[in-house]
Amino acid sequence: MFAHYPAHMERDMGCTEVEWLRALPAAMGDVPWQQEGAVVLATVANGSLSISWREGAPRVIALMRMPRLHVVFDFQGVDEAARQAFMKRFDLYMQRGGG
Repeated sequence: MFAHYPAHMERDMGCTEVEWLRALPAAMGDVPWQQEGAVVLATVANGSLSISWREGAPRVIALMRMPRLHVVFDFQGVDEAARQAFMKRFDLYMQRGGG
């Protein structure tokens, strides 16, 4: 998780599109949203959020190949507190870990 979430962010996420779409409903929580292809449009507080994604070339480290998804978050008219709260929850649900 990050300490600050700007209104426009670009990230590389280590997952496939199928994994992303499987986790997305839980990550979005109670926020009203709809998917149109590789874009999600949502209402957050009194503003809007657009999340778009595209598959990137896999990250290769020695013999390991990790899928990569390039994701863009664009908040419009969402105040700082609402943006921070939404993204903290979103990141928590998208977090992947090992043991």
